[in-house]
Amino acid sequence: MTSRKSFGSDNHAAAHAAVLRMLASASDGDAVAYGDDPWTEQATTRLREMFGAQGGVFFVFTGTAANVLGISLMLRPHESVICTESAHLNVDECGAAERIVGCKLLTAPATDGKLTPELVAAQLSGRGDEHRVQPRVVAITQATELGTCYSLAELAALSRFCREQGLLVYMDGARLANAAAQLECPPAELAAHADVLSFGGTKNGAVGAEAVVVMNDALGSVAPFLRKQQMQLSSKMRFLAAQFLALLEDELWLRNARQANAMARRLAAGVSAIPGITVCQPVESNAVFALVDPGWVPRLQRDWHFYVWDEAGPVVRWMTAFDTTSSDVDEFVAGVREVAGLAVS
Repeated sequence: MTSRKSFGSDNHAAAHAAVLRMLASASDGDAVAYGDDPWTEQATTRLREMFGAQGGVFFVFTGTAANVLGISLMLRPHESVICTESAHLNVDECGAAERIVGCKLLTAPATDGKLTPELVAAQLSGRGDEHRVQPRVVAITQATELGTCYSLAELAALSRFCREQGLLVYMDGARLANAAAQLECPPAELAAHADVLSFGGTKNGAVGAEAVVVMNDALGSVAPFLRKQQMQLSSKMRFLAAQFLALLEDELWLRNARQANAMARRLAAGVSAIPGITVCQPVESNAVFALVDPGWVPRLQRDWHFYVWDEAGPVVRWMTAFDTTSSDVDEFVAGVREVAGLAVS
């Protein structure tokens, strides 16, 4: 453990105090297992109402599990998923989609992390050919792996195209809260463009809890069975549900996301003034991607935790979290200035 704030990932952040208090409250006495408890009933009801979900809400332990369960609701064995090359589903889940669901991923290059109707259309040439896997699901990430956000207009255009083409939309919402904070819109406006999505808790103050939100009523009936098969049915479901109850109270989920986003903007503004640093992507969530002098990286990493996204640049990724403070950011910017040989203000 380090006394300095990590800029490696929002997964590095502690649990929010309100989440821990709610977990302690949920631990008072016995409760029926597997989700037949008042915490799960209340949390799923509130999330269904918040999203306008017709097919149900299902809690799982991890973001990978949420993505695997989500796409598995939408696919038959001969069908595939279209996603970006940078999608978490493609890069960072150890082949879980291929191994657990058995599906093929069709990837498209997207320098900003976002799919467009044109990129999706380029993956549809084999439709109807019995020798080719058949595209069925378009998987997007909101906010994206590159810290960008689909605008509501971009989501509308993409979902409209998918409907016209008979495609279903899955939205990886591990950082959906950050996107809602950036766009200043209710989650239902984002969810309206998806058939299934995830709503991340872990990156936003929870301990290890994600929600799969099924918007399409026709897809929800099999979710309980697939969740069990995929080893995500918690016997003590109340402890996952309680975390979401804490995040929903007084919109803590949104306040957390706003703080994280604000700190990313502060960080981007601070480092942008340093010669030798170029911010590579629009800062639309809680991530800052920057091209830096190669010699600075090892020197900075002696004191600060962050990841190199692309060794060729090198491009680094600096992440903020709900508990990142202004002083955390200012201290880090001062460290970058020192490495750059500039006076520390």
